[in-house]
Amino acid sequence: MPEATSTQTQGAQIHGTQTQARVSRLSLNTDGQRHPLLNAATAFTFVGGIAAFALGLVVSAHRAATILGIVVFGAGMVAQMFSATREQRVFIVAGIIAAGVGGGLALAHGGFG
Repeated sequence: MPEATSTQTQGAQIHGTQTQARVSRLSLNTDGQRHPLLNAATAFTFVGGIAAFALGLVVSAHRAATILGIVVFGAGMVAQMFSATREQRVFIVAGIIAAGVGGGLALAHGGFG
């Protein structure tokens, strides 16, 4: 296997390019700027969506899941309009979908009643 690595390195040097190892880390600020309010909205949407989905599965918690699903869905839609990076959009959409499904399950289990 070392032969393949050295061949790839030599090929990159022949073409005049350098290959750099990409450091993988979780960051919502891939554009190089800080977005603390958008990051907070992204986290709220994602965590709230997961919570609404989990509560939507519980029949006795239909009222809380309905309210949480509606609030998170609305907040997620607003956060989506102002999102700045792709990573934020991925987490926001996942939260919106989870909130929508959780709210739908909660409405099917009794909604506000």
